[in-house]
Amino acid sequence: MEKTVSLPPQSGAVRPTWLDRMRDSDLWYSFRSHPSAIFSAVLLLLVAFTAALAPLITPQNPYDLAALELWNSEIPPVWEEGGQWPYLLGTDTQGRDILSAVLYGSRISLIIGFASVLLALAVGLSLGLVAGYFGGWIDNVIMRVGDVLLSMPFILIAILITAIATASLPMGLKDVLAAPILIFAIAVPSWVQYARTVRASAMVETKKEYVQAARLIRVKSWRVMLHHILPNCLTPILVAATLNFGLAILSEATLSFLGVGMPPDQPSLGTLIRIGNQYLFSGLWWIVVFPSIQLCLIVLSVNMIGDWLRDALNPKLR
Repeated sequence: MEKTVSLPPQSGAVRPTWLDRMRDSDLWYSFRSHPSAIFSAVLLLLVAFTAALAPLITPQNPYDLAALELWNSEIPPVWEEGGQWPYLLGTDTQGRDILSAVLYGSRISLIIGFASVLLALAVGLSLGLVAGYFGGWIDNVIMRVGDVLLSMPFILIAILITAIATASLPMGLKDVLAAPILIFAIAVPSWVQYARTVRASAMVETKKEYVQAARLIRVKSWRVMLHHILPNCLTPILVAATLNFGLAILSEATLSFLGVGMPPDQPSLGTLIRIGNQYLFSGLWWIVVFPSIQLCLIVLSVNMIGDWLRDALNPKLR
């Protein structure tokens, strides 16, 4: 007769939370051991935090024209002769506090950059998955449209879209819809890179056994693309999106600097640099220098995070 051995009941194991899994992951270990990634992340968080709290920590609202006083114009920074408190970084020719304008402008630049990357990512992921999964004429049409966009300069496409949109809108809606127009203009030529990357990964994944098995049991195509193919394509897309975030902020600043971006009464960093550039050689250096420094810090921190993420997610460097 076979003897059965009874094992003591095991206590219920506590499932680790996502925070516990994150702390134990290779990505978090790589981040902790990478000083430049920590520095850039802290710098980017500081910029985003101060921009979000701009109404609470700035002496004025630079968008409120009624709050501007012309007799407080052209005041230098407080460490220069003639500087006044609370205008820490001085004022411009309209009496606008430079610190307030930089923080409010950073908020606009960050929002436009993030929204344009998100829109381009959504379009590129969708079209890339469809092109790589179905192939045939669908793939040819999507990729040929992408090739046409890639054959034209990025900034030229953005300027063309912005000019057409602003020319077709009534005068009262141009300033109201300036930010959505910029987001759309930056996203249109940007989706091609995501689509080509996802298409290449999707074409490889589509030929694998688990996708063929899902097709055999008649799983719907959208479920196969979203639940099986897409998770295996996210690593290069995440790196590309992080690096393109800095490029999107620079593109917004370039369009605003050229005068086809945000209006002067809603200044982004590019608008502030364009306005300050007119007074650079008249001794009012602080009007252009401080927005330029802020823009450089944002783009530098984003690019450093993108470089770290590219190395951390590269299996050949582990």
